[in-house]
Amino acid sequence: MKLHKVTAASAAAFVLALTATACGGGDKDGDSASGGGDKITIGIKFDQPGIGLKEPDGSYSGFDVDVATYVAKELGYDEKDIEWKETPSADRENALSRGDVDFIAASYSITDERKEKVDFAGPYLLAHQDLLVRAGEKVTEGEDLNGKKLCSVTGSTSAQNVKNDFAPDAQLQQLGTYSECLDGLASGAVDALTTDDSILAGYAAQEQYKGKFELAGLELSNENYGIGVKKGDTEMVDKINKALEKMVQDKSWDKAVEANFGSNYENESAPKIGDIVK
Repeated sequence: MKLHKVTAASAAAFVLALTATACGGGDKDGDSASGGGDKITIGIKFDQPGIGLKEPDGSYSGFDVDVATYVAKELGYDEKDIEWKETPSADRENALSRGDVDFIAASYSITDERKEKVDFAGPYLLAHQDLLVRAGEKVTEGEDLNGKKLCSVTGSTSAQNVKNDFAPDAQLQQLGTYSECLDGLASGAVDALTTDDSILAGYAAQEQYKGKFELAGLELSNENYGIGVKKGDTEMVDKINKALEKMVQDKSWDKAVEANFGSNYENESAPKIGDIVK
């Protein structure tokens, strides 16, 4: 009988422990993956004015920041619940697979190659690859870019496009950030910075650069910006898509465009969810 009582007590304690574990705080993924948890971690760029920028006072600004903040709110998170994490172009897929972030809004173009590694919601913006050049140094679409010194960022579709499509013999310099490329353009080390026109417009609109640089006005590619999530998380994709649709419907999308891009940028209309322009 004594043995029976001890076993019963042990069993009760074991059940109680299981119940406590199941009802406990859980891990980060359990808190945030489907919304409504204590915190949500969002990957953005820290060095792209107009898109994703960490300000000197520690705050964050840009179109991607506004989009991500709106989406997070629709998922059940206040702005104070957002943890912003810098995600350079070359590390975006890894950041999602590692679980470092819940989703990424970082000028993240949807491509077939990337869709093999991550899932995308959106698109939420259609941009075009262009060139940023020094003021007065005009570049036309018919000009041979193969002799130019071009700069872009490692891991970006812009760098891939230079090699694969419009200027395979250009002297392409790939750096870690667009800010480094901009320094090279300012010093004369490179002839042009090439990436999405939305990003270039943000740089050109900065007070310290006004009048120094200008967009060439070339539409060298179509860049469909999507929000990246971990591969297989279809529930998160569906929730983000609904949030993006609402953002367009209530005109918050238009307000974000007006607030973040300079007058040099002529944006396309908001794309429809799932409508990828090749």
